[in-house]
Parts: sequence; C-alpha cells; structure tokens
Amino acid sequence: MGLAATAGDAGAFESRVLERAMTSVVSVLPLLPAREVRSEEPEGSGVVIGDGRHVLTARHVVDGATAIHVRTAAGDIVAATLVGGDPLTDLAVLAVDDALPALAFGGDAALGEDVCAIGNAFGLGLTVACGVVSGVHMAGVGFNPIEDFVQTDAAINPGVSGGALVDEEGRLVGLVSAIFTKTSDANIGVNFAVAAPLAGHVAEAILETGAFHPPRTGVRLAPWPAPGETGRMAARVIALEPGSPADRAGLREGDHIVRVGDRRIRGPADYISAVARIDAPGELAVEAVRDGEPISVVLRLMAKSDIKN
Repeated sequence: MGLAATAGDAGAFESRVLERAMTSVVSVLPLLPAREVRSEEPEGSGVVIGDGRHVLTARHVVDGATAIHVRTAAGDIVAATLVGGDPLTDLAVLAVDDALPALAFGGDAALGEDVCAIGNAFGLGLTVACGVVSGVHMAGVGFNPIEDFVQTDAAINPGVSGGALVDEEGRLVGLVSAIFTKTSDANIGVNFAVAAPLAGHVAEAILETGAFHPPRTGVRLAPWPAPGETGRMAARVIALEPGSPADRAGLREGDHIVRVGDRRIRGPADYISAVARIDAPGELAVEAVRDGEPISVVLRLMAKSDIKN
C-alpha cells in the first residue's frame, strides 16, 4: 500500500510518521442486507484508539450492518463488534479482540496547518492525501445535529469516512466525516473531519456508558441578525427553561451570546458545538450582549440532555 500524497505538500511530513500512523488506521467492512448495500461507498475507514482494542469510525459507515469486519494495514481481516454509535455527531465505536497499534490524539488543529488524511478511498486500500487546514470549528454545515469540523483541502473521497486526519507528528486532529459537494460524491477540496477533542469526548462517553449525552443548558436560540438585518453575528436567546443552567446563570430572552469559553459564537450551531465538548457536571463561561452592553455569566452544566439545549 503506497503513501500517495494526492493533494497539497507532504514535504513537511516524514514518511516514517505517516507509515506509523497508517498502522493505526483500518478499513471498515460492514456486511449489509442486500437491499441496503451502498454501491457508492461499500467500505469505510476507522482509527484504532485507546487500548488498541477499540476503533473509532463514522456511524454512517456501519449503520444497518448485520456484521462488521476490519482490515488492517498489514492485510489481516478481523471481526469487530459495535460498542455504540451517536447520531448527533455521526460517530461510532467498534471493538476488536486483539490489540492493534493505537493512534494518539492531538488537540485542536490550527488554521493553515499541514495535515494528511489516511483512509480507504473507494475501497482500494489505505492511502494518504495531504493538504492544509482550511477552517476550524466549522458548525452549521448541515451534515449532523452537532458539528465541530476541521475543514481541509486534503483529497477525501468515498471510503475515507471514519479515517484519520493527522498532524505532522502523526497525531489525530480529526476523524474524517463528510465531503461537501452539490452534484457528485467526489472530492472538490471542501472536506470535513470531526475535531479530535469532540471525537475523543464522544468516544469516551460511548465506552463508559454506551451513549453520548451532551450537557443540558435549557436555552433556545435563534440566529442573529435576522435575515435582511445588520449587526454582530450571535446566538440570540429566544426562550429559557425555568430553573435550567442558563436561567440560573442569569441569561435572559433577547441576550446575544457571542462567546463560550474561548470560542467565538456566530449562531446556534456554534453554541451547541461548544457546549457538546464540555464535561458535565461542570462550569462554562459565557459572554453575551444585552441592550448593547457586554455581560458575562457562568453556566453550571447538567448532564444528559437532548440536542435541544
């Protein structure tokens, strides 16, 4: 299996780093009922994590499968079982019997950073495509209810879903998720991977409890400004659940949330994404604008909520 850099400049990457990272990426082979076979993406990819006996992948790769196998970089095909999946982030965790080399997690990717995507493009086996980070904290793209994407121009095609987006040290900075295209399911340079901090957070929850539950804040939001109007983009509070963390923190209807922690909030999707990365119970600093004046509050988060937070 070759290390073919099909986009961008791989010069910053040492081949040994990519070769080592590749041993931690597998091809995911779901067995689907005949009526559900996906001819455009019959196989997917996955990343070995943790103790080496678990594989993180995209949920849509294994959704509906009656059995799952994974194929290692060395060519071994082994059985896998589904531990759990999360429909909000399109992530799933598989288990295998024998430990495989695990990939270390990195932090948030930086804009313009060199990255490489490793995955099973078109079911042809594991290959590498390199590029740069085109965007970070991308939310509201429209693929999943909760999105915290790293955008990259590294070539990503069907079959790479669930593969690894790695930095120059071979650490996971994103789990390949989706291709943005209007007319065809092929690479056009706008590709998305779930940011490693969120992917790891969801994986940990699935391994601990079998499911991921984002923290509950009890606030309903709308985009701001409204269509046709001007102003600073924010998530506008339109309703509060009495006694909820947002209500107890002192947020009010009409407040414009502009920052959560160190993250700029430009709309409801950003808020949902930022909150989803936080452990609950815990605290979260929120900055907002009320009647033209800045305010700061602290949300004391509760666990186990649905997406309407």
